[in-house]
Amino acid sequence: MIELTKTGIDGLDAILNGGIVTNSTTLVSGNPGAGKSILGLQYIYNGVEQFDEKGIYLSFEENESDLREAAESIGFDKWPEFVESGDIKVYDKQVLLRENDFSSSLELLLDDLEDDKYDRLVLDSLTMFELFFEDETEKRTYLLKFTDILNNNGLTSLLTNEQGAVFPDTDIGLENYLTDGNIYLIQTPTDTGVNRYVWVAKMRKQDIETDIYPMEISWGGIKVHENASAFSMMSEEDSPI
Repeated sequence: MIELTKTGIDGLDAILNGGIVTNSTTLVSGNPGAGKSILGLQYIYNGVEQFDEKGIYLSFEENESDLREAAESIGFDKWPEFVESGDIKVYDKQVLLRENDFSSSLELLLDDLEDDKYDRLVLDSLTMFELFFEDETEKRTYLLKFTDILNNNGLTSLLTNEQGAVFPDTDIGLENYLTDGNIYLIQTPTDTGVNRYVWVAKMRKQDIETDIYPMEISWGGIKVHENASAFSMMSEEDSPI
């Protein structure tokens, strides 16, 4: 029996057939504004609030205060409380980027990564993480080392990645091969705003729904809906799958 970690995100666990494989690393890709950081915040927040699972949030892009404001603005009101209690451990860009190389930053993290009280981790984002490295070989070496550390210490992790195109690129990057799953967040412009979609392209060790599903970002975070026609006609009171 494969153990699964529920994201707690409405509709997403349904298309994952129960959740993400525990002790795996999943890449979450999308173009700017697609909702990658919100998904990461929600995954960590839900872990504490719904499942009593503590989490680590690594941000190479935001300060801790910015993360708190982002969490509270979407309805994750207990975020400061969870950080204060240690249920959520935040390393922000001021901490992670003050070191000159990734080895130094990793030394800061190791005690918490090896602490079995934490179950979940988010790294936001690989785009900034990769600025540590001078070439592809060095990046591959350290990314493989880092994912091995996460898996060896029982963390179920999400790594966000910037996707330049609106739709997933056909040029598959190195990070896709080093992770156990790939989730794409897609947004397309319309006359009145944007339409948002989620596509779970790969999850090792489990059957998944590989269709593209509509999603929305509103108060309370991300919600994934069963099909496009239901999404377009759904009122705010209706429930996602």
